[in-house]
This record gives sequence, structure tokens and C-alpha cells, in this order.
Amino acid sequence: MSVAVAGQKSAVFEIKSAHLPLVALLLKTADLAVLADALHQRFGDMPDFFDDDALVIDLSPLPANSGVPDFPALIALLRRHRIAPLAVRGGTPEQTAAAREAGLLPAEDAVSAAPAPAPSQPAARAAPAPQPAPVVVPPSAMVIDRPLRSGQQVYARGRDLVVMAMVNPGAEVIADGHIHVYAPLRGKAMAGARGNADARIFALSLEAELLSIAGIYRTGEVALPPEVHGKPAQVRLLAGDDGDKLVFDAL
Repeated sequence: MSVAVAGQKSAVFEIKSAHLPLVALLLKTADLAVLADALHQRFGDMPDFFDDDALVIDLSPLPANSGVPDFPALIALLRRHRIAPLAVRGGTPEQTAAAREAGLLPAEDAVSAAPAPAPSQPAARAAPAPQPAPVVVPPSAMVIDRPLRSGQQVYARGRDLVVMAMVNPGAEVIADGHIHVYAPLRGKAMAGARGNADARIFALSLEAELLSIAGIYRTGEVALPPEVHGKPAQVRLLAGDDGDKLVFDAL
């Protein structure tokens, strides 16, 4: 005999699963002085680059002889850059224990974004009728109509950046996605600022003093190839066995 019992629901709270977007820091050194200097060089002139973003510290890239990082000091360093460390993954049991003592949660099941797997072969039996895919509307690009003077900085967080006027020397344009400049680009341009290696930089006249994609950069101290200097061009990142490098293509 089956008995059905009415379920009870709390009147004051519910517990449901949630998905929290996390930034991952792949830690490659336990020397916090070196890390602090690298963070300052990359983000020191962009105090609003992070907005109290939740972060998981990935210890798996650390060399085996690195020892245990000073997690309280590491957490304080990251918080100075407006990053909120919440969890840790990878590393040795000693490193994980020290991280937990500092207030970080273990998150071994956290994974970095990866390409979707190829679809498997359909079974011999008839497949169900396909359901319409949900429509995903990407964030619109940020569009700047005015010239950017020396000392000005524009950051397109989570989207592309389109600049319709000149980017003068000393100005900075930064985007998590692509950067399009439909005018002379003479300042600094940093695309894929959060690690998007597929981001590109397009300019109607490429004369930049610094170009960067996903942290790989080239300064004005190295002359641009003559076939793209002052001409319509694109900049993209090419992965290779000897490391990533910037590639310039005339348009």
C-alpha cells in the first residue's frame, strides 16, 4: 500500500542551486612580490578593470617545489585590485589546507571554459524532433564617437569597442572583445583584456604605440611592418610551439 505525504515548504526561505561566474587566476609563482609587480604592470593604470569579481585561485600551474603560498597576503593583494578570492583548486594537500585556513573554499570541480564537444553519432532509432535553440543576444558593442586625447582611457567591459574617431598618442582603448578603430589608431589598444585569445584589433590607419591581445603585447619600440604601418590593418594572435605572437594583416 502506497502512502503519499504532503510536502512542506519553508515560508521564509528556499534553497536552490546557483551558478556563479568566476574569474580564474592560474598562479604560476608563489613569490608574491613578483606577482604584485606583474599585476601592477598590467592593471596598475586600470583601477576599474575588475569590479569585485569573484575569483578561484588555480594552483595547478605552480612548480612542484614552490612550497605553500602566503594565502592571507595573496588574498590581500588580489583585493587591492578589486578581486574577491573565494575558492582554490589544484595544488598539494598542504597548499589546500593552508588555503582553507585563510578562508578559501575547495573548488576542485570548477572548470575553465572549453570548446563544446563534437556531437556524437545519432543512434539508429529515430531521433526526437529538434527543439528550437534559445536565442542568446550578445551584449552590444560600446561605440565612441569622439576623438580620444592623451590620458583618456575607455574600457568596454565584456564586449567589443568601436571607435569612430582618432585615438591620439597617450590615449588607451581596452576591450574584453574586439577593438575597431575607424580612424588613425596612434595610442594604446588592448583587446581580449580578460584572456580572449580570439579577439582582434582593426584600424583604418595602424600607428599604435602599444598593441596587446590577451596579454601578449608589442610596444612602439618595435617598428610596425611597413605593409601595415599607417594603413588599414588587423592584429590577431597566433599560437605556436614557440609561444603566442601577434600577427599583422593588411586589409
